[in-house]
Amino acid sequence: MDLSAISPALLIASLMVAATPLLLAAIGELVVEKAGVLNLGVEGMMIVGAICGFATTVETGSPFMGVLAAMFGGAILSLLFAFLTQFALANQVASGLALTLFGLGLSALMGQNYIGIKPPSMPKLDIPGLSDLPFIGPILFAHDPLLYVGIALTAAVWALLKFTRVGLILRAVGENHDAAHALGYHVIRVRILAIMFGGACAGLGGAYISLIRVPQWTEGMTAGIGWIALALVVFASWKPWRVLLGAYLFGGINVLQLNLQAAGIAIPVEYLAMSPYLITILVLVILSADKSGAPASLGRSFHASN
Repeated sequence: MDLSAISPALLIASLMVAATPLLLAAIGELVVEKAGVLNLGVEGMMIVGAICGFATTVETGSPFMGVLAAMFGGAILSLLFAFLTQFALANQVASGLALTLFGLGLSALMGQNYIGIKPPSMPKLDIPGLSDLPFIGPILFAHDPLLYVGIALTAAVWALLKFTRVGLILRAVGENHDAAHALGYHVIRVRILAIMFGGACAGLGGAYISLIRVPQWTEGMTAGIGWIALALVVFASWKPWRVLLGAYLFGGINVLQLNLQAAGIAIPVEYLAMSPYLITILVLVILSADKSGAPASLGRSFHASN
């Protein structure tokens, strides 16, 4: 066992990369749930985003086109959920589970011809002078653009919910959709836009996995990140900055266990591999009693005739 081989700077930089797809998916789901909708289809939208982004990048040679395609794919798939829950008034839990199963099957079909192909790499934002700084440089100034997008998106969602009229309307719809409707707000329109935003974020998180974190396509490569994102929103009590901290916690534990495996620590690999999920569940159980941020209308369908 050689723990000296683990570089703290590279460990922190790696945990930020590992946390980013989870952060992107969770921040999108937070907005969806703030509108009073529970979408359990995050995993399905992520995996469809992963293959849409990967296939587009391979075919066009542009990772940025792949990112746009991933967001579009996730948003389009989310429209299926929106139709089922906002117009057909289907059960949100059952519809979300169906969306995940559909997304997993669709991505497997779409990705048959892309197994074993390496996509063009996403350029990093190496800032001259800053990225070469000892310790701080690799952590803060030598990442891909999407990592910074994830952090900026968290700040933007926090500001939108706290300071803007759009955020006030979104929260009003999530807290009491009947009262929001009585005030003249178009509840279904607000919820559809929130659902599409969540789908685009989930697709972006999926593309981050297939284009940056693990630049290849394999069936089911999201590996439960969508489910962790759902749990993370609850753990964060529907607060954006706590979503960021929770994503970094999960990412840190995940990267640490991989480094411990590489260092040859005398713990069975199976225990190390499941530790990120066990610790996330433990934290969730401890903190889930705080439901102060839960929207009052979460999971409830809105009837336009009300």
